Amino acid sequence: MKENFVNRLTQLSVRLEELNQLLSSETVTADLEKYRKLTREHAEILPVVELYRAFQQSEGDIQAAVEMSADPEMREFAEDELQAGKERLVQIEAELQKQLLPKDPNDEKNIFLEIRAGTGGEESALFAGNLFRMYSRFAELQGWQVEIISQSLSDMGGYKEIIARIVGHGAYSRLKFESGGHRVQRVPATETQGRVHTSTCTVAVIPEADEISEVELNPAELRIDTFRASGAGGQHINKTDSAVRITHLPTGIVVECQDGRSQHKNKAQAMSVLAARIHDKQMRAQQAEQAATRKSLVGTGERSERIRTYNFPQGRVTDHRINLTLYKMDQIMDGDLDDLCSALMAEHQADLLAAMMAE
Repeated sequence: MKENFVNRLTQLSVRLEELNQLLSSETVTADLEKYRKLTREHAEILPVVELYRAFQQSEGDIQAAVEMSADPEMREFAEDELQAGKERLVQIEAELQKQLLPKDPNDEKNIFLEIRAGTGGEESALFAGNLFRMYSRFAELQGWQVEIISQSLSDMGGYKEIIARIVGHGAYSRLKFESGGHRVQRVPATETQGRVHTSTCTVAVIPEADEISEVELNPAELRIDTFRASGAGGQHINKTDSAVRITHLPTGIVVECQDGRSQHKNKAQAMSVLAARIHDKQMRAQQAEQAATRKSLVGTGERSERIRTYNFPQGRVTDHRINLTLYKMDQIMDGDLDDLCSALMAEHQADLLAAMMAE
């Protein structure tokens, strides 16, 4: 194991002992906020240190097996133990390296999913509907909730734009690599000569801010307009100014919400989306600075970047960032995204590990 890993693990072992002493103090609960921070840190460090102890134990077992092999009567048994110990050591080291990778503070958060039709007219809007169903089915399979915040329907039943909130533990960690340009190649329903057309949609996955207070929203920098909602929703929704549009003047970010019947609820939802978008803008600015020195293998995350192609005639889905092609179109469009998400996460972790090894 590299020296920098050993040093880091040694530091964590020392820190765990310090935390054990602090948490065993009779006065530790006097400051509940400090107590929560200490217990959270303890919960994060403990599994890593336990793994490190298992690694050290395996090293000791290997050394004992080497010494035992000097005895002719024990040599065969010792060689078996030695082989098993080396295999166990490799497994533990790989897991330790993964545990030491930098944690994304947004990984466990809920998300706002934004899908917008791009080039391709009605076919693009229909594909946006397909994508929304795909992500909704994936969320359903994870046991997550999907709440539509805002939608703009196309004439043929697709979406010009749809924004939804997905509520579930780890939603961002699983879907954060979906941001970007999604391209579809298929014969549109409106095509009479059977020609394959290419259309595009853009997807944005934004982590929900824990609290709106995480982002400074100065009321003087907000323009809030109310208007009558359009589209389906019954008589009430068309008779009152329940829809809300909020413009953040410094950034020009505009958020509309009209799905709820209550103006108050729509305003609260719009404020949440606005806070998340501003937080995401700040986060992407920081990532852009980091990317100047080290570009991620899974792409820059730019919304305009074409990340994936869905070729219906050939039944294949290709993710261009990691050169992965899967011939399981029907399953993927029905929400089976595990192979894609896992491959993207593995590539991302490999990139982080390579950067950490280079330090």
